[in-house]
Amino acid sequence: MSKQLTHTEIDFKKEKFPIVLITDRISSPANLGSLLRIADAFHIEKIMVLDSVIDLNSNRLKRTARSTEKMVCIDFYENLEEILQELSEEEYQWISLEITEDSFPVSELKLDPSKKIALIVGEERSGVHEDLLALSKNVVHIPMFGNNSSMNVAQAAGICLYEMTKKIIDHR
Repeated sequence: MSKQLTHTEIDFKKEKFPIVLITDRISSPANLGSLLRIADAFHIEKIMVLDSVIDLNSNRLKRTARSTEKMVCIDFYENLEEILQELSEEEYQWISLEITEDSFPVSELKLDPSKKIALIVGEERSGVHEDLLALSKNVVHIPMFGNNSSMNVAQAAGICLYEMTKKIIDHR
């Protein structure tokens, strides 16, 4: 029988990925806490929180994040122009995670290995705002096989980040 490893016994390779996660109007402290934990798991550069007033000291966020709010770079932005200005110095591949008439499965995404990635995830009810969709060269979705057409934003971001980091590793 295989023994489950403790956190101190796990020796995963540490690697930083050239990805920023832009959260558009996320309102749930639990969702932001989960996104922080996922951002740490995939060791992305940072989370850019757009148009949200979530308190990083929220007990709900802290319980969900499991201390990753202390490890992941997270910045808050009042408007899209602030994010565009910050990211303008380097060329990014803008990718939205949303179901649209032009979206395609994230597994079919082709990444340019010379560019960093700006992955956009949207508000829990209305998704990614149309201004951000317009910036995105690619809009990807996760194929769904049940009755529901969406999943929790943090779960979806985790699936998408897995696919992206896998593609980055495979490009090497």
